[in-house]
Amino acid sequence: MLLRDVSVLAVEDHAFQRSVLLAMLNALGAKHVSMAVDGASALEHLARSTVEPDIIISDLDMPGMDGMEFVRHLGASKRRVPVILASAVETSLLASVETMTRAYGVNIIGVIEKPITPAKLADVLKRHAANMASRKRTGPGVHMFSLDEIEAGLGNDEFEPYFQPKVDLQTGALRGAEALARWRHPMDGIVPPLAFIERLEASQLIDELTWIILRKSAAFCQNLRDASGLDLSVSVNLSVKSLADVHLADRVTEVVRRQGLDPRHMILEVTESATTTEVGHVLENLSRLRMKGFGLSIDDYGTGYSSMQQLTRIAFTELKVDQSFVANAPRHAAARVVLESSLDMARKLNIASVAEGIESQDDWDLLRGLGCEVGQGYFIARPMEAGAFKRWTMARGAVASAGA
Repeated sequence: MLLRDVSVLAVEDHAFQRSVLLAMLNALGAKHVSMAVDGASALEHLARSTVEPDIIISDLDMPGMDGMEFVRHLGASKRRVPVILASAVETSLLASVETMTRAYGVNIIGVIEKPITPAKLADVLKRHAANMASRKRTGPGVHMFSLDEIEAGLGNDEFEPYFQPKVDLQTGALRGAEALARWRHPMDGIVPPLAFIERLEASQLIDELTWIILRKSAAFCQNLRDASGLDLSVSVNLSVKSLADVHLADRVTEVVRRQGLDPRHMILEVTESATTTEVGHVLENLSRLRMKGFGLSIDDYGTGYSSMQQLTRIAFTELKVDQSFVANAPRHAAARVVLESSLDMARKLNIASVAEGIESQDDWDLLRGLGCEVGQGYFIARPMEAGAFKRWTMARGAVASAGA
């Protein structure tokens, strides 16, 4: 059962709906269900309880303290209880409340349009269970390292790129990879960027990491091109601080060419926010990099405040749709409209469209149907160290040859 040994706090003002929800939760195996009639009584219950519930299910439109005020207080309390919101309000409003809830720091795991049914509830719970299983596989919470520890790691050459494949969504052919920084810590193993990027961005050391990832990625891409015979490219992220350096373009070109890679086979990714600071220096750097042959990708497209303006100011060759639109498109009409419009804009501007965060066959089919060119995500493959990526690439080539 989905809720075996799970305790639930249900917040619902309507007596009949409380009884229906209670029956559903019991049928799904919940070991204990507590009920609250509004946000205020739910907060009182949480304050009195010695053990927090495993999941909270809350209505939005309630007399007294409604669901929105409840999640605001929940966020302020720093509780990390998984929350499911349910309401009969219009879909676009429900999507706005979901975004608001995340902004308050609440651990929202799903929204359900009323009436709540066993199938809708089970779908949210299955997705939550899958996410929890994935987190267990990737280890416990991220430890934040000190700047001195990170600097020592840089000095010992412990940082390296992991590569996530980018594939053609129409043919399945490998088009290249995105390089993602990882720290091969001598004691803690492979450390994800959440544990070090923020501290590096706040210091002057982010450039040092950029050069390490750039150099190693260029060398690996050229090596793989030679070994596989495939026309592959590698994408590398540039930091906001790096773009403010007027000498960046020349330094990037020198580093890449020193590894034997033609700049045409490297795509440099910049976020929308990076193009709104030190505008003159940024535009000069990006224009010079483009003249030298590098591809330019606008990353996390659609999450900033001036997306379309950036497309008119900078000669981007790739538009990378933020994964939030991919994840929300099946459930939220507004997210799907933004996704479709972004892909249509890329076509009309004659630049490549890339979608990140492809987590399922449904995501792949949706994006392929909408005409998206390239995709990446866990459904295709997780980021891999250089040797594993090379083996993965060569195995795909062998399979393709056998099927030819």
